[in-house]
Amino acid sequence: MTSGSQSYLAELFSLEARTAVVTGGSSGIGRGIAEALARAGARVVVVARREAELAATVDALQARGCRAARVRGDLGTRDGVRAAAEEAAAVFGEPDILVNSAGVNLRPPMGELGEDVWDATMSVNLEAPFLLGQRFGPGMAERGFGRIIHISSQQAHRAFVRSGAYGVSKGALESLARSQAEEWSPYGVTVNTLVPGFVMTPLNARLSADPERVAALAARTLVGRNGLAGDFAGAAVFLASRAAGYVTGQALHVDGGFSVH
Repeated sequence: MTSGSQSYLAELFSLEARTAVVTGGSSGIGRGIAEALARAGARVVVVARREAELAATVDALQARGCRAARVRGDLGTRDGVRAAAEEAAAVFGEPDILVNSAGVNLRPPMGELGEDVWDATMSVNLEAPFLLGQRFGPGMAERGFGRIIHISSQQAHRAFVRSGAYGVSKGALESLARSQAEEWSPYGVTVNTLVPGFVMTPLNARLSADPERVAALAARTLVGRNGLAGDFAGAAVFLASRAAGYVTGQALHVDGGFSVH
């Protein structure tokens, strides 16, 4: 690669001097995105519940020479979200990039879906991204640059495998992204969602334990396999970079063609 092409790619995609907060960044898709942003130059604060996974993630990033820190937080309550946001902002300063990857995936049959499951699902999957957006979005707009990336789901677009409250929360999350984009994109803040196909992560432990279902999901894609956390690296860096300044309010499917098959 020539120095000219390196310079051009850096101009488009480098995240040097940027600060990112990634919720759910200690496992699965969130961890893959946290690593991608950090390796692209961003200072990354990983927010999650489990201390051991947080420490392992940040240690691995630092071992690569990345600038990374961790915040243990409970995003299931408003006070927990607010506390995690303030602690995260205190590490490297106010973030330029917010990635909402934390989620819960509770799928009882619809007739047995109680208010407790509904409330828990909405709190983490929808209310936490809303509150974090309210905390960080206006500051991004004031500074003239911001990137908010939500992790959605196929269930935002179609019902299968008991979408229940989970599908509702993800559909609303994509609507939230459009509302945030309408408000803040005139000031340099883009807001988009990444829509995975089936990825074998802890969030999908129930499906991952069924080999026949896993194989059937892979067969439904156009590329012939299910997703990996690393499949989201390029899309996340793109949406977080200067290159995506004219892309906002969009739902980008990173699903191997699952959604069009």
